[in-house]
Amino acid sequence: MKYTPWPYLAATALSAVVANAAVDFKNDVVPILQQKCVGCHGPDKQKGKLRLDSKEATLKGGKNGPALKPGDADASEIIKRVILPKDNDDHMPPEGEPLAQKEIDTLKAWIAAGAEWPDNFVIEPPKKEAAAATPAPEWKPKPSGPPPPPLPELPKDFKAGAGEAAAIAAIAKSGIEVRPLAQSSPWHEANFRLAGTNVTDATIAPLKDITSLVELNLATTKVTDAGLAAIAGLPYVENLQLQLTGITDAGLAHVKGLANLVTLNLYGTAVTDAGMSQLTGLKHLRSLYLWQSKVTPDGVKVLTNSLPGLYVNTGWENMVGTNTVTAKAEEKKADEKK
Repeated sequence: MKYTPWPYLAATALSAVVANAAVDFKNDVVPILQQKCVGCHGPDKQKGKLRLDSKEATLKGGKNGPALKPGDADASEIIKRVILPKDNDDHMPPEGEPLAQKEIDTLKAWIAAGAEWPDNFVIEPPKKEAAAATPAPEWKPKPSGPPPPPLPELPKDFKAGAGEAAAIAAIAKSGIEVRPLAQSSPWHEANFRLAGTNVTDATIAPLKDITSLVELNLATTKVTDAGLAAIAGLPYVENLQLQLTGITDAGLAHVKGLANLVTLNLYGTAVTDAGMSQLTGLKHLRSLYLWQSKVTPDGVKVLTNSLPGLYVNTGWENMVGTNTVTAKAEEKKADEKK
């Protein structure tokens, strides 16, 4: 079965100003919940005893507990369900098309920023016409140059290395659980974000032996550039969260070898244009988040010229794609010269 990664959009503790500039609850989040969720979890129907049409009901949750955990997209049940493979019995929504990648990005950003939901605001059930309409297409870059290569597929005959179980146990002693992506799946995810500054290079050193790792969240930790050497040889990492860490361009020297990388979050780091040049070989990279970094429009250009299909979000504009970001930045430069 092909595993499809879903990018994080600033998966942790974003500043209120930045998060609100990127995601607006009524304009961005409500349409997703209304069209994809409230039909089965609203006033007319409550699958799993869950309603998602009001703040109180969503936080109360259903048979499986609260639907979301403000500030932690990874731990939110709604995110866990929408990223499951479509043929999984627990996938949401159970009928129709799965959420587009951009929709999942939006929900994750909203939850990571605190899941703002005005009191007494209730989402109305979707109208029949709207529910039957074709979902808005996911953003795709303007066709220019060669098409991007297909997303990587995880090998079906994968077997964990001899040291993997011991490495997972070693990390567990630090209070971090390396979890399977799905029931009976050989692939794993590790989220160190909640441990925050308690996580150091020594904490993540055992990762070098966990070759089944696909998703890794090191946001807000004390991991350094040197510590990232522990992940440099991992062959299947597709989603890497480094936001709000001390990582610099030197650390990206360890990231550039992650051939399967699809999503990279560098929000709030000190990376620069020099670091961007180290990522040009990541042919599968589709989403890159650079809010409050030191990357300039020129650095973005280096990547977009090398990686067809790359979406870059810098926070400079409320943009839908890299081409728009670069164009807006160039327009601003031109206006300043006048």
